[in-house]
Parts: sequence; structure tokens; C-alpha cells
Amino acid sequence: MNEMSVMNAASENVVEYVTATVGGQLFGLPISRVQDVFKPEGLTRVPLAAPEIAGLLNLRGRIVTVVDLRRRLDFAAQERGEAPLAVGIEHKGESYGLLIETIGEVLKLAATGRENNPVNLDPRLARVSAGVHRLDGRLLVVLDVDRVLDVGPIVQAA
Repeated sequence: MNEMSVMNAASENVVEYVTATVGGQLFGLPISRVQDVFKPEGLTRVPLAAPEIAGLLNLRGRIVTVVDLRRRLDFAAQERGEAPLAVGIEHKGESYGLLIETIGEVLKLAATGRENNPVNLDPRLARVSAGVHRLDGRLLVVLDVDRVLDVGPIVQAA
């Protein structure tokens, strides 16, 4: 019985992240917030929507608002060679897709390894970051999904 409680305590100190890249930056999305990964097809533009709203699509009977993470972060536009991917997220009862460039692996990281945002972190990243993990010369920015999806009254009114 003691071994079981020790194992449970150890697993509580580990957080799993789905990794993705946008603009060469490595991001981690808490796996508990990720529903699926898909190729956005049949995207319909929304007139007068915020610029980071790429459009709407029907995904298995659900209407999904697709947010261009590159535009949300004010990164420069990129020539898209490959079709983008989207990470499916649910937020306040609505379905969203975050456009990303590549999807990575699921990382299990110690919760104690997460640090506050460094003072020199790019402000575009800091406003949507819930902290960082330092990984072998790379910085994993943990996305605060709620802040990423706080794109203004246009989305909130939808």
C-alpha cells in the first residue's frame, strides 16, 4: 500500500506536454487540454474577425474556430510549404484549433522543473506563457491556453 501511494505521489509531480513548433520556437501544451491533432481542411474565413482567426471549419460535426498561432504571437508571416496542422482544444465549452507548423512528441517533465518566465523572454511569448522548461539547449515555452485564446470580444461574443 505504501509503494502505491509513493507511485501516485511521484506521478503527481510529472506534467505531460504535447510539443509543437511555431516560428522555430518549441511550445508545450498541457496534454490535459489537447483533444486531437488534425489537418484543417475546408476552412471558411470569417469577415471582420480578429486577424489571428484563420476561420471556421466543421470537424466531425463540431464547428471549430481556428486560431493562427503564428499571427496570435505577432510572428512574421511564413511561406507555407507544407499544409499546417492544428491542435484541437476546448475552451469555455467551445472547440478551437491552434494552427502550428509541426507537432512533436509528448514529453513528461517534472513539475518542479518549470521555471517562471525569464526576464529576457520575448514579450510576445511572455504574454501567453505559463512558464518555461530548459531542455538540452532549447527552451520549451509552456502555453497558457486560456491566454492564447483570449483574442478579444469578437471571439468571446461568438
